[in-house]
Amino acid sequence: MVKIRLKRMGAAKRPYYRIVVTDSRSPRDGRFIDEVGVYQPLVKDEENQVKVDTEKVKKWFLDGAQPTNIVRKLLNKKQFKFDRAELLKK
Repeated sequence: MVKIRLKRMGAAKRPYYRIVVTDSRSPRDGRFIDEVGVYQPLVKDEENQVKVDTEKVKKWFLDGAQPTNIVRKLLNKKQFKFDRAELLKK
């Protein structure tokens, strides 16, 4: 199964995360198929915390990739719609 999830990067106590598409069996910080965004929790401005390539996310979502709960919440901040029928219309 293909998942859209976070990959932890950065130094100790200074994390940032890449939003990646990966096989669900691979380790958290292991190999990934595609990078679709970045999440920086330490940035003060909430608008700049999450940067996502919505076209890539849309492509992977329509191909069957399932976002984890945390990634789903982050994408909701960017007003990404998780309705396959609505995404196919556009």
